[in-house]
Amino acid sequence: MTNRFSLTMRIMHWAMAALLISMLAAGLLMVRSLEPWQLSLLTIHKGFGVVAAVLVVVRLVIRLAFSVPPLPQGLSRLQASVAKLSHGLLYALMVLMPISGYLMQYLAGRPVEVFGLFRLPAALSVDIEGYAIFREMHGWLAIVLIALVIMHVGAALHHHFIRKDDVLKSML
Repeated sequence: MTNRFSLTMRIMHWAMAALLISMLAAGLLMVRSLEPWQLSLLTIHKGFGVVAAVLVVVRLVIRLAFSVPPLPQGLSRLQASVAKLSHGLLYALMVLMPISGYLMQYLAGRPVEVFGLFRLPAALSVDIEGYAIFREMHGWLAIVLIALVIMHVGAALHHHFIRKDDVLKSML
């Protein structure tokens, strides 16, 4: 058993962390603004949403292919369960966020342009009720993801500074 994540897993972790934090920040900016740049940011956000969807699939394959360090000694069953549950929820949200975003755009009749390389199709007829459901879902999933990311960072810092174990070091 290894005491450190593989280089591939560490690169994917930090790349996805940067992408997700950027996407969440962009999402928060977009819903709070009606500035002229909002449409440009939305177009970029959609393109990177497709990138995030592809990367999360790659990340899941990598996660299944490589062994991971065990949880540190001395964790209670509750702490170990919360750690496993929170990681599972992070992966679920990384899958659900781009899906809900795309379905929102699809049902609004808006194709998703991916950096001028290709276009994901839109529905031929607009379903405003379906759009509203997925828009609301996308927003709530983002709030839960923000809370989980804060918890994840807090737990990593707790392990490093309070417990003084190698959890954070295993991902650096």
